[in-house]
Amino acid sequence: MEQALRDPNGLLAAGDDLSTPRLLQAYERGIFPWFGEGDPVLWWSPDPRMVLGTDGMRVTRSLRKTIRSGRFRVTADAAFPQVIAACAEPRPDQNGTWITREIFEAYCALASLGVAHSIETWEGDTLVGGLYGVAIGRIFFGESMFARRSDASKVALVYVVRQLRRWGFPLIDCQMSTSHLESLGARPIDRADFLKVVRRFVAMPAVPGPWGFDADLLDDLQSANSAAATRK
Repeated sequence: MEQALRDPNGLLAAGDDLSTPRLLQAYERGIFPWFGEGDPVLWWSPDPRMVLGTDGMRVTRSLRKTIRSGRFRVTADAAFPQVIAACAEPRPDQNGTWITREIFEAYCALASLGVAHSIETWEGDTLVGGLYGVAIGRIFFGESMFARRSDASKVALVYVVRQLRRWGFPLIDCQMSTSHLESLGARPIDRADFLKVVRRFVAMPAVPGPWGFDADLLDDLQSANSAAATRK
């Protein structure tokens, strides 16, 4: 990884291969693709690396209230193509999208193999938020999230963080630093430290797909949230 550039931070290589074997090899080494429409496939390994520990997500009082309200229903691996398509939709602060047709097809292929996973937030029967990423061994590499209702993507993240913790995942790879991720408890760590964790945990047995949430997870979330509220 010493070959990765410092400016732009983490740029490692360029190439046009988004095949399943290449993607798996990249993620196992802490490398991910990120590029725009019309650009070559660019591969990245930034330093530092933004991660969210599965024991470190920051859940605000208002978010706890939203979870307890039962307003949203959360599922896993129920609508992967819809989630990644929603993540690709234009956003007010962005020009275009990095989720190209190539990316869409490549990650749908990973999902068909049980390697890529989606978490969906529903309001009734309407998809209103969610996220997707890649799981190898016991590391979850987060890719993107979207929300069409306030807190919808955050609720999905709370659910998957709690479930991943139960399964022995130490962290979610968030790739790049943003203020939004920081507000949720994500933190930067040295790339060398991140790669040590990756090497250890990608070698562990994978959780087979399709994923689902433990039946008592909502009770666990509510009791944990109540305890946190009491401490405050």
